[in-house]
Amino acid sequence: MIWLTWRQFRGAALMTAGLLAALGAVLALTGPSLADDYTSGIAGCAGEPEGCRQFFDRFLDEHQSAFLGVSGLLLLLPALVGVFWGAPLIAREMESGTLRMVWTQSVRRSRWLAAKLALTGLAAMLVAGLGSLAVTWWASPLDKSAVDSFPRLEAVVFATRGIVPVGYAAFAFAVGVTAGMLLRRALPAMAVTLAVFALAQVAMPMLVRPHLAAPVETTAKITTANVDGLGQGGILQVRASVADPGAWILSSEVVDKDGRSAAVVDLPDDATARCEARSKPSSPQESMRCVTDEANRLGYRMQSTYHPADRYWPFQWAETGIYTGLALGLGGFCFWWVRRRA
Repeated sequence: MIWLTWRQFRGAALMTAGLLAALGAVLALTGPSLADDYTSGIAGCAGEPEGCRQFFDRFLDEHQSAFLGVSGLLLLLPALVGVFWGAPLIAREMESGTLRMVWTQSVRRSRWLAAKLALTGLAAMLVAGLGSLAVTWWASPLDKSAVDSFPRLEAVVFATRGIVPVGYAAFAFAVGVTAGMLLRRALPAMAVTLAVFALAQVAMPMLVRPHLAAPVETTAKITTANVDGLGQGGILQVRASVADPGAWILSSEVVDKDGRSAAVVDLPDDATARCEARSKPSSPQESMRCVTDEANRLGYRMQSTYHPADRYWPFQWAETGIYTGLALGLGGFCFWWVRRRA
């Protein structure tokens, strides 16, 4: 059965291996220069007043298209595995009727299904693991620069780094096999697989991942780090920011001295006048520091709920376990179905 399964699967496997090799070659050629640019940029920005913040923004802007493109390719890989490997695996044999011939050759249904699931499923997980390893290595300098714009716990980076693509591939493959077995037609099964996997990819970061651990809640002073500027009429423009770089901020709002949510930080005219007077002989940074001091004196605070950056690997293992468990459950259902209902 293993030899027969390989004969049926080898075309798709060789095509995928070729595409993965091409991607690996591109990453191997561009990765060292990307790392060198990052290293030289870090060495050159060490003495700047704002540290390396400006370099990080510039470095990410220069490579953002490649950053998002490579991440998008790896995000699509598990879906393609489910659609083109999983969905036709059983559905095509049901459409053509070849499984009946196999079952009459002293091959038990469970053995037939086990050979197909084991060989193709492990190959799917291997492909996703190799792709994730290559992309994680290549994108390491960009991930360090994008720690504020794209925290590692948020959707795009989290789903295309580490070990979770392996769990995604196992789940997508199992969904495809199950859809093909139930629908008995390859094309409808492929469409259903894509829809179910896309729904899972949207639901996980929105509904499940934020609750894998209890989030941290903090109330902190407003500082120059989370202020974008001072608008007309003394309206202070405040953005979400916490003391933990790379944290995944779930919610953030400004509250007044009574703890009520404040849509804006509205400073009185006399406070802005004092800060403008202080800024004349000094620097703009001194003026902004004065503005934040006035906001804190009036009782405004930043209230945030977030997951710390050091939860990245615990969340990786937890989410991979969830998807792997779902894949095993679907696999068990397939064994029950093929023995009882097929």
